[in-house]
Amino acid sequence: MKTFFASLLGTLAALLLIVVGTMFAGFVLLASMAALGKEAPSVEDDSVLVLDLNADITDAPQQFNDSALADALLGEQGPSLLQLRTVTRAIDHAAADGRITGLFLTGSLEPTAYGSSFAALTEVRAALDRFKQAGKPVYGYFVDLGPREYYLASAGSDLALDPFGTLGVLGLASQPTFFAGAFERFGVGVQVIRAGKYKSAVEPYIRRDLSPEAREELQVVLNDLWRPLTETISTARGITPAEFQRLINEGKVSEPDAALAAGLVDRLAYRDEILNDLKTLTGEDADARTFRQISLAAYAHAVGTQKPGVSETRGINGSRGGRIAVVYAEGAIVDGEGSIVEVGGDRFSRELRRLRSDPKVRAIVLRVNSPGGSATASEHILRELRLAAEQVPVVVSMGGYAASGGYWISTGSTRIFAEPMTITGSIGVFGALFNVQQLANDLGITWDTVKTADKADLYSIARPKTEAEMAIFQARVDHTYTDFLARVAAARSMTPEAVHEIAQGRVWSGQRAVELGLVDELGGLADAIAYAAKSAGLSDDFTLSEFPRKKDLGEAIAEMLERLQPTGARAGGPLGAMLKRVESEFQAVGQFNDPRHVYARLPLQIVAP
Repeated sequence: MKTFFASLLGTLAALLLIVVGTMFAGFVLLASMAALGKEAPSVEDDSVLVLDLNADITDAPQQFNDSALADALLGEQGPSLLQLRTVTRAIDHAAADGRITGLFLTGSLEPTAYGSSFAALTEVRAALDRFKQAGKPVYGYFVDLGPREYYLASAGSDLALDPFGTLGVLGLASQPTFFAGAFERFGVGVQVIRAGKYKSAVEPYIRRDLSPEAREELQVVLNDLWRPLTETISTARGITPAEFQRLINEGKVSEPDAALAAGLVDRLAYRDEILNDLKTLTGEDADARTFRQISLAAYAHAVGTQKPGVSETRGINGSRGGRIAVVYAEGAIVDGEGSIVEVGGDRFSRELRRLRSDPKVRAIVLRVNSPGGSATASEHILRELRLAAEQVPVVVSMGGYAASGGYWISTGSTRIFAEPMTITGSIGVFGALFNVQQLANDLGITWDTVKTADKADLYSIARPKTEAEMAIFQARVDHTYTDFLARVAAARSMTPEAVHEIAQGRVWSGQRAVELGLVDELGGLADAIAYAAKSAGLSDDFTLSEFPRKKDLGEAIAEMLERLQPTGARAGGPLGAMLKRVESEFQAVGQFNDPRHVYARLPLQIVAP
């Protein structure tokens, strides 16, 4: 009977997989056929460019969106993805396009992982300013304005808040989650070693609150991020930063009437009123369903079939006039291949070897948006960057994060660009050693050991490490930290002692990093590309290639099937938000895969969503 039920369950499981697989294959086939028959959209005269912020703005180009397909099969809808360069290029092109009469900004950003960072939004906002300087209006309508959205919306010529909306700009906060109590309760042991008193990435596993050093560095970083935000917003709204801070501290301007009275928005209006205004702007009749418009994604597709006005974007994977390779190191740095949302040491090293062997590649721009991770993987990537720099200019553009291992790999460049709100530094090293002895014992599980040498079971998770074993790991961490200092010192023309003074795991803003000599100058990805082109002696006729590459259909199907299992984090409301956060931070533990158990990684969370 037991065999019968086992066979029945196995057959049902197989049938379920076949049904799901068939549904997915049919879905992909239909989507592919639709895509093949789809022509580039046309741009009508007197159109408004619509930037819907219900998306995640990432540095790297969008891969085959298997997540969207998986969500569709599960009856869910995830955030759409927009590449930063796609957004800025489209806005800049529209500024000079006579068919575009204005830009409409709406929606709420949906950041995931390292997307939609303030550093990336700085580039988007600069593009919005250029659009306005071209004499074209920027309209905005919002129901909920958080700090990220308001930072962009403050560039608007006409900013409207819904009468039942909220101006949710209350400042920036960091609220790390601590698991020490839970580990103790469930019998999970954690032993840590670190180099640098500010290296606080391990604190969530061994403490119940922030250490004084972690609190100090977080306060400095948050202040450094908040300052340019308030300066930019207050200048745009015609008030002083001090007045803006006072309004925020009072907390009253979150209500629409108060926000309007304080001059933080231009008017209160319902969606239909805004639509009617935009109909008038685009010459549509009052009884028309909506105004004449084109989404940013559709516009980027349309102008991508023409010759844009920005020379650096004339092609992808072309060779006319020389090529610049843009490599996106976005995500945690892990040993091995890594997933599509991670920076796999082997995968990126292999790609860098390919690029430096390609005679058509005249320069490499490394866009870093990473909190770091495996020290071993960081070193392997750095090695390839150094070899590449012997042949072509290698320039780094720092995105939202370029800290710890993210800074480690940045030292392989000839010049480093960062945004004022980039989070960088964190030059320090730690090790985290977990054991489940108590948990296993409580469940009645025990181990016994036979070995041929004293340290043969050094990496066992069945017991905590002895004092002598911890000394081995401490020496390894100290040695890695010394190496880290040496690499920074050589790259930045400093002494190791001088680097140590500003290192010790401490996190800095991009603005502060320039003052400390860790970054060469402030600027975005376009600035780094322009510098690389100039350094390589390229004319305006260069082209770009981008890595990581897009996944093929087989890879996308495999990854989608892995994601079909619903998790508790799919729940909505406050519980869903909490589960998503815990799942995300535990996922970081799964990325601790350095073969030497040594990590150069940023604290798990700097700014709360």
